[in-house]
Amino acid sequence: MSLRLVIIGLMFTAAIAFGLIAYQISHRPPGAPAPIAQGPVTQPLTVTYLVAARPVPAGTLTRAEDFTAKTVPSVEVPPGAVIDTPDARAALRGSLVRRYVELGAPLVQADLMRPRDRGFLAAVLAPGMRAVSIGVDPVTGVAGLIWPGDRVDVILTQELGQGAGRATRLITSETVLANVPVIAVDQDIAQGAPVTGTSAGRLAATVTIQASAEEAEKLAVATQLGHLSLAVRSVDDLRPAGSDAGVSMTGADVSPELARASAAAVGTRVQVIQGDQRGEVTFR
Repeated sequence: MSLRLVIIGLMFTAAIAFGLIAYQISHRPPGAPAPIAQGPVTQPLTVTYLVAARPVPAGTLTRAEDFTAKTVPSVEVPPGAVIDTPDARAALRGSLVRRYVELGAPLVQADLMRPRDRGFLAAVLAPGMRAVSIGVDPVTGVAGLIWPGDRVDVILTQELGQGAGRATRLITSETVLANVPVIAVDQDIAQGAPVTGTSAGRLAATVTIQASAEEAEKLAVATQLGHLSLAVRSVDDLRPAGSDAGVSMTGADVSPELARASAAAVGTRVQVIQGDQRGEVTFR
């Protein structure tokens, strides 16, 4: 096929195409808009923010289970709502709620007091209460898994020497304070605060609890008597604070062998009465 015939064919095809276009334009209804090329359909932008997963009373130190996420179009996000991000969740836990937040209501920045805010610790304390710190280690501090908002028992363990009729030493354990709230861990008054810098992997050295003036004095004495440890309570434990305080345990209660040894060492005491004379005899 010669080049001339190819050129004639192309010109003929182009003429047909231009004719079809001219026909469509000439037969378009009056006032009809010109056809527009359709691009990809864009979806509306959505935003996820945090809402209360259950009713949260004023004065609560927030925990992870107190809030959940809700996704809505960006135009429907309430003003001041806390946008759901990992950093926002970490910063939110341990914050103080200033007002009652009902189920499903958004968590608003203005209604939260951050742990780093000035006066946070004083605001956390209930009227007439005190903040008291307890030194802890990886064992007594429950492996560093205690956070503000938890409730704990404070247990005193001490060793009593021989004497008062005892032939062997006596180890006792008792609950000094029961069901008291934790308000701070070290100087970071925040539950789940992001770990940065040299603090990575560092366990807490102190736990600060809320106590009455009398409980604070009792705790100060207890720190001098023996070894203190903490026991975390269930979040669903609704018994009043102090309900289990004073419960004690001895080595003989834990070990039957120690109980038998203690009884054998002490022996059996018999009271002897002769006229107006009274005495006591111990049989070993």
